[in-house]
Amino acid sequence: MKDPNNTRNTMPRRGSPLWIFFLVVISLGAGAFVFTLSRLTASDLDALLGMPVILILAAFIVFGELRPIITPGSTENNGATTSTTFSFAALLYAGLPIAAVLQAAAVITCGVFRGRTPHRIAFNVAQYTLSLGAAQVALLLCGIHATPSALWVPQGDDLPAIALAGTVYFVCNDTLVGAAVALHARVPLIKALRWDLGYQVLVHLALLGLAPLMVVAMDRSAAFVPLIVLPFIAVYLNASVSVRREHQALHDGLTGLPNRKMLIMRTEEALAGVRAAEGTARRLTGMVAAGRGKQGEPTQRAGLFLLDLDRFKEVNDTLGHPTGDRLLQLVAHRLTHSVRPGDLVARLGGDEFAVLLPTVRDAAAAREVAARLRAALSEPVRLDGLSFDLEASVGIALFPDHAPDFELLLQRADVAMYNAKESRNGVEVYEAGKDRNSPARLGMLGDLRRAIDRGELELFYQPKISLLDGQLVGMEALIRWRHPEQGLLEPAHFLQVAEQTYLMRAITHYVVDAALAQASAWWKDDLSVQVAVNASGRDLLDTGLTETIENGLLARGLPAAALQLEITERILMNEPAYASETVRALAELGIPLSLDDFGTGYSSLVRLKRLPVEEIKIDSSFVQRLSGSAEDAVIVRSIVDLVRTLGLRSVAEGVEDPQTARLLREMGCDAAQGWHFGRPMDAATATEWLRSTLTRPRSSPDGSARIA
Repeated sequence: MKDPNNTRNTMPRRGSPLWIFFLVVISLGAGAFVFTLSRLTASDLDALLGMPVILILAAFIVFGELRPIITPGSTENNGATTSTTFSFAALLYAGLPIAAVLQAAAVITCGVFRGRTPHRIAFNVAQYTLSLGAAQVALLLCGIHATPSALWVPQGDDLPAIALAGTVYFVCNDTLVGAAVALHARVPLIKALRWDLGYQVLVHLALLGLAPLMVVAMDRSAAFVPLIVLPFIAVYLNASVSVRREHQALHDGLTGLPNRKMLIMRTEEALAGVRAAEGTARRLTGMVAAGRGKQGEPTQRAGLFLLDLDRFKEVNDTLGHPTGDRLLQLVAHRLTHSVRPGDLVARLGGDEFAVLLPTVRDAAAAREVAARLRAALSEPVRLDGLSFDLEASVGIALFPDHAPDFELLLQRADVAMYNAKESRNGVEVYEAGKDRNSPARLGMLGDLRRAIDRGELELFYQPKISLLDGQLVGMEALIRWRHPEQGLLEPAHFLQVAEQTYLMRAITHYVVDAALAQASAWWKDDLSVQVAVNASGRDLLDTGLTETIENGLLARGLPAAALQLEITERILMNEPAYASETVRALAELGIPLSLDDFGTGYSSLVRLKRLPVEEIKIDSSFVQRLSGSAEDAVIVRSIVDLVRTLGLRSVAEGVEDPQTARLLREMGCDAAQGWHFGRPMDAATATEWLRSTLTRPRSSPDGSARIA
């Protein structure tokens, strides 16, 4: 059965080792073929006209190429082609020219019928020509030389010579094919030859062993030839039934891709290969850790991807399952033609696919493959007159870095995939800290819960400065964890873990309460400054957030303008259904809202105009490259112009030097925040800074009063 994961029709890259190998083999084969034909004499051609058995042989060789005997465990690439029996019989009976011509005609016919590419057809013709030529040389060394005008029929004492010729044919043919497979799959030649060596030896022993009997039958009468073919037909039919059953057990019925069962088998083989390579490295280096270098890193890895289509359910619900099925078939085709040679694409069910990388250098190389898969899927699809834009989330887990066996590897690729969906990053490599079931994460959650109870969390404050006159715009509250053992931890070390749990609500309530308490203290001290706090996606699911803020303001006698809520663009743009209700309630309360990390999401102008925000914060990833990247400068300028047009305030994040501050001011950006103006400060330090800043005039909007 046709293998949908077969990429051998893909033309090798010009100048690559495989391309050079093809060029050499095809050139040698063409030369041998031309030389062989030049040896035919006029008497040979006359003799062929009176040999109807040659036409019968030709028909059987073509049939043998078109219908290989594929047994369970083999594919159309390594199945037994019964043409071997008939072409070898032609070689023994009438010589190399006849055998080479008949085999070449069969290969070309089969190649055209199966849609094979010209380079693959040419290689197969050359491969068979060279193998038959090598067998002819072995026969000549034994004193056997058949021609159409001098036919040769073997006797009992000729069997050693035939065995030698058959062995030479097999070795030459298997080596040529094995070298092509090794270069295509990027594996050592010995490994490629050993993959199915036992199977190929047994099959060729049977096929080549029947050739002398075929010659004897042909010499008696052409009518005997079909009788020898009957066993082939019986074997072919039985094998087809077995293969069909095996294919159904190991492949997905819709896409034809390998299923979970085959993925398990191939993954176990890949893991065993990595372990063997590590063991070899240990023996060669004599190191204690198997195959590890100076940094303790594995010398070889295997990778498992889990890929899930985004919003595929919408296609099924809107256009029906038949269209969804066709879309899945198209996805399967794109994936199999985007992976590296030797990689395996499997369908696990629904819109979930897995990709096995038997060998991969490191996480960066795995990310490159994943990015190529996503790029292939992102090409627009047109079905039933409609155009689709496909996107997928990919989770990556590596062996032995992340898991010791298939089940755990798949589970951790699944964790990474859902992290990719949640973060909208597209591709994520497994991290224990993001795994809800990992011991490290559970330990972190326990420590964080106790930290809330013990008061180990505290707020630091960073100023936002006007670029127009250097005046203070506000202070952003940034949470820190004063860990008793690890010291002062920034949010990146613990907030990602907390955002997926009930602890996030407790942390948010602490931040709001602490920020309001500090704002109240400042306002009572005649330091009327607005304090901004960040809200997560889980916070917007909390219907009590608005009430908590309202009660906090009333209890401290603060106006709504004393607090600002920063919400990331990605949350508002990607989850508008649940975000809009909370955002609307906060706006009605009079809480100023800021759209954070602008430029990293997918805002539409219409939706942006409707949002009740007063401030847009330009993401630091653009700002920090402002002076060195013309493209980022254009992006920042465009955002500033857009924000001004909408009547909002623009704030640049991550300003770390005076040159960036100057460029932003020249672009018309309203305010900025970053180390150039002031690093995050604890409450006491921030209070002293505010007193010194608000009681003296600012001499420069570039930040002359900044602190270290």
